[in-house]
Amino acid sequence: MITKIAITDDHVMVLKGIESLLANTKEIDVVATYCNAQETLDGLKKVNSDVLLLDINLPDLNGIDLSKQLLKQHPDLKIIALTNFEDISFVKRMLKNGVHGYLLKNTDKIELIEALKTVLSGNLYVQKSINDKLLNQMSSKPINNGLNIKLTRREHDVLVGISEELTTQEISEKLFISPKTVETHRMNIMSKLGAKNSVGIIKIALEKQLL
Repeated sequence: MITKIAITDDHVMVLKGIESLLANTKEIDVVATYCNAQETLDGLKKVNSDVLLLDINLPDLNGIDLSKQLLKQHPDLKIIALTNFEDISFVKRMLKNGVHGYLLKNTDKIELIEALKTVLSGNLYVQKSINDKLLNQMSSKPINNGLNIKLTRREHDVLVGISEELTTQEISEKLFISPKTVETHRMNIMSKLGAKNSVGIIKIALEKQLL
């Protein structure tokens, strides 16, 4: 049985690299590649895919929100996050919101295929290094008293921009950084605050006196 794979990543070389990695695997067919969230949303309406390998740091939408939308539209789709983003609180939120697997981009072909087989069998797959961090965090049982949230200077600048209801592009122009960098900072802020969206970011930031 052939497993149909779609890949979303805003770096063409990464897309080509994954395609090449899977090219000679008989049971796998890469049926589509996408460069951003909107292409993915539009494309998966036309292409039947079993698994989506998803870069969660896209220029137009973060991985959590995109995964939610995709899983509403395609409840049978299996999503494996394929990223360089290792923040444990973000990993937990991705899994909590329905993602079926979490891999870092340094994974090899053997582990990628193992992850595909695992999620297709109905189980979760988390790369060992990430899983070890999750287990260590659970065993240490840290106490979150709300006083240990520390934003970098640039994250705080982005937070202020969000509080001013600026768009990603407007924050990008104001801070002289790329929209992708703004989204990376936004994801870091969401992860640190445990927020689900911009409204949640502002609410929690006010509660923690970060604004």
